[in-house]
Amino acid sequence: MKNEAKIYSLKMGPAKCAIDLSDGSERGDYVCQDYILNTLGRPMRGINLMTSYYPLDKTFPKRARDAFKGMEIHGAWEYPYDDYETYKGGLVGRTDEEPFNWMKDVRSHGQDVILTITIDPNVSDKHIKAIAKDLYPYGRLMLRVNHEATGSWFSFNKRASYEKVAEFFAHVCEIFHKEAPHIKLILCLDGYKNLEDKKMEKEDEFIPAIKAADVFSVDRYLALHWGWPYDVALKGGNSFARYSVKGIYELTKRSCKRYNKIAGEVRPMVLSELNADGDVTGPYDQAKMFKEFCDYIKEDKDKWLSGFTFYQFRDEGRLGLEINDPNNKNVGIRQPIMDTFKEVISDEYFSPVIKKGKQIKLPVTMRWGGAEDAEGISIPISFERKPVYAELYFEDELENANFMMEFAGRWFYKAPGTKCIDLMPAFFENPVSGKSSFDLKIFAPPADGKNDPSQGDDWMINYYYKLTKLPRVRIEYLPVASKKRK
Repeated sequence: MKNEAKIYSLKMGPAKCAIDLSDGSERGDYVCQDYILNTLGRPMRGINLMTSYYPLDKTFPKRARDAFKGMEIHGAWEYPYDDYETYKGGLVGRTDEEPFNWMKDVRSHGQDVILTITIDPNVSDKHIKAIAKDLYPYGRLMLRVNHEATGSWFSFNKRASYEKVAEFFAHVCEIFHKEAPHIKLILCLDGYKNLEDKKMEKEDEFIPAIKAADVFSVDRYLALHWGWPYDVALKGGNSFARYSVKGIYELTKRSCKRYNKIAGEVRPMVLSELNADGDVTGPYDQAKMFKEFCDYIKEDKDKWLSGFTFYQFRDEGRLGLEINDPNNKNVGIRQPIMDTFKEVISDEYFSPVIKKGKQIKLPVTMRWGGAEDAEGISIPISFERKPVYAELYFEDELENANFMMEFAGRWFYKAPGTKCIDLMPAFFENPVSGKSSFDLKIFAPPADGKNDPSQGDDWMINYYYKLTKLPRVRIEYLPVASKKRK
């Protein structure tokens, strides 16, 4: 592509309802963002990562399943502490391990980090301040502390009263609002359990937490087999349930209204976990129920929900877009809900808004504020007919650049050190014929996932990249060798 090609400014803003994706938990391992992007064709607003922090326990930071190997348990939450990948930062101080490598992977691929962390409510302020320092460079991160806090299964609920859990959350908010104010704290309670209830579950105990939170949330499953993996969901069993999709929607919406009434103002509301369990519904109804819920979101004139997180990408049970191959956990088996999910995330309602601005010239400074606030460039590329080759070449200083690019409806990632990106996959699912033109949209999130403190006073929320040249485009309409050699 010649540097005299037309270049336009771009601004990316939030979707009407954002979609996030959970990646890894007690039920499945983390899947790298390259694989997820190539599978789904677009990045999510955020990626939810599940971790635990119980540094006062002698076995920490070993993961529970490793620390207590051989322990006889009959439920997923019977270990002494929660069986998520452990958070190895804080006063443990191992920030070159998980979840930090995952966080870097997420942000380099143009997505925001949503970090879920269960924390021992008995830790000192030094631990919380150390976590705030850890997370400070990762931009507009959202932190979900001690989720499903009105339940009884997590270790933090077994170590403290509901009142103390609420006070602890409020205190974490207080520390973060001072030490890392750009990070938003998500409060996840159970909300309303029945439409006729006057108050949410354990509402009175959690008033301090509700008033302190930046974002409100509930987790909602349209069907769930909570006995997994220690029993099989069979007719007549009591370790699973299936609910009315409309009923769950109304309970969630009513919970949002109640949160805002207690807070005295409107704050963002998200669903931090949403799915229907295929163990209960089977694979086909699972997809139908999820689509029905998304339709309720679109059709509701109140527009009260700012986003939801699909739980999860790959699952050992049946709560994933893929399920684990039982012979090889590194292989995923695609489920029917994958196609439904791809249909939903391609809907304009659930997609970020990208607006094309005025024509500009190089050099251009691109700004990455996050998946809902970024500035990039757009370059029109024309085709005479259906291409056989469409490639981008990144030469000189561009070789070390980190880009997220959208072309013909599909997103591509270009990592530092990568010299060529093949654009042809954009045409495999949506073929073209005749003359056509598409805009190549380029954004530049930080390559190592962290913002750069040398870039100015706003470095904690913005990352900047100066573009001085454009990638070279190769387009060909015939195979290199169209006839067999004799």
